[in-house]
Amino acid sequence: MRQGNKTHERRHSAGVALLEVIVASGLLVIGVVPILKALTTAQVTSRLVDQKTHCLTLAQAKQGEIAARSIGNFDASYAETGTSLDGNYLCNVTDNGHASLKTISVAVGFDHDGNGSIAGREIMVTLTTLVAKRI
Repeated sequence: MRQGNKTHERRHSAGVALLEVIVASGLLVIGVVPILKALTTAQVTSRLVDQKTHCLTLAQAKQGEIAARSIGNFDASYAETGTSLDGNYLCNVTDNGHASLKTISVAVGFDHDGNGSIAGREIMVTLTTLVAKRI
C-alpha cells in the first residue's frame, strides 16, 4: 500500500509542476507583449524623428540657397512646387514678394504616396524668413 501512495504523490507533484509551468508561461507572455509593442512604437518614432531632422536640414539649406541667389537677383521669383531635394524628400517654396522685402516660405516633406508632390500630412517642416533687397 505504501507504493501506491508514492505513485499517487508523484502524479500529484507532476500535475502541480505542469500547472506552475503553464501559469509562468502565461505571465511571461503577458509581460513580453507590452515590451514588444513599446519597442515597435520606439522604432516608428525614431524613423519619424530622423525624417523630420532630415527635412529641417534640407529646408535650412534651401533657405540659404535662396538667400544667396537673392543677393544678385532679388527681383526673381523663387517659388517652386514639388522640387526633389534628396530622393523622396520634396520642397515647395512660396515667394510673397514686394519691392524691397520678400517673405519666403520653404516647406519640406517626405513624399509617402510617391505622386511627386507634397501636401497636408506629408509636409514635415516649414520655415519662413524675410529677405531684404540690398541697396
